[in-house]
Amino acid sequence: MKRPTLRSAKNPKKRRQRRLRFSRVPIRVLIPNVITLLALCSGLTAIRMGIDGRFELAVAAVILATGLDALDGQVARFLKGTSRFGAELDSLADFVNFGVVPGILIYLWSLHVYKNVGWIVVLAFTLCMALRLARFNVALDDPDKPAWTAGYFSGVPAPAGAGLLLLPMYLSFLGLFEGPQIASAVIVYSPIITVMLVGPIPTFSSKLIGNHVRSDMVLPILVLVVLFTALLVSFPWVVMTAMAVAYIGSIPFSVRRYGELMRQHKLTLKSDPDP
Repeated sequence: MKRPTLRSAKNPKKRRQRRLRFSRVPIRVLIPNVITLLALCSGLTAIRMGIDGRFELAVAAVILATGLDALDGQVARFLKGTSRFGAELDSLADFVNFGVVPGILIYLWSLHVYKNVGWIVVLAFTLCMALRLARFNVALDDPDKPAWTAGYFSGVPAPAGAGLLLLPMYLSFLGLFEGPQIASAVIVYSPIITVMLVGPIPTFSSKLIGNHVRSDMVLPILVLVVLFTALLVSFPWVVMTAMAVAYIGSIPFSVRRYGELMRQHKLTLKSDPDP
């Protein structure tokens, strides 16, 4: 009987590796990643608009990136197309869209007046955004967190932080002032938002809403969504200003509620006997 050669003996293994390397990827996995890449393109386009001095279009591109960022995760869960690759890509896009782009825009619009000092403020915001996203990714793997903490973020989330940083720009688009005129206020306001990114302030999460709604609430919610979209398109800077102010106003309530739940949790731990 003819013995197989060393080359022919290794061929099955090589063929298996080749099949794994070029295995087909379901379309449902690609769609969320395409949305994430579109969000990244929107964020990068905002930088170009800012360099050209077209700040309203630049901020509009950031808003579009925020909407696409919210959409890709929902689509991935709906299509059951979540993947480790998609999670890493989404985190990278979040850093660019909510950490790099808003900082550059606020510098080009106002903080360039202070030159190096203004740039240091931008660097601080961007670095803290990176730390905030890294902490969020690590916290997802923490098995010791109580279940109720899923309804709260530790610190201001990335999209909200970007939106709050751009609040002075919304006000300027309403004709209240120009960027260089309030550079002294922006250079004080920006570090406050930066600290809120990495601080331990508990803020409400969208997970408090849940994944299901009552059947009788479907039509009212659809009407509200359409109405909100119409208002956002017609009066974008009024709506964005109102949303930013409302978010800041919600923080004291989230801190209070979080404290109440934490006290209840500690009392429960004390009352339960040790296993």
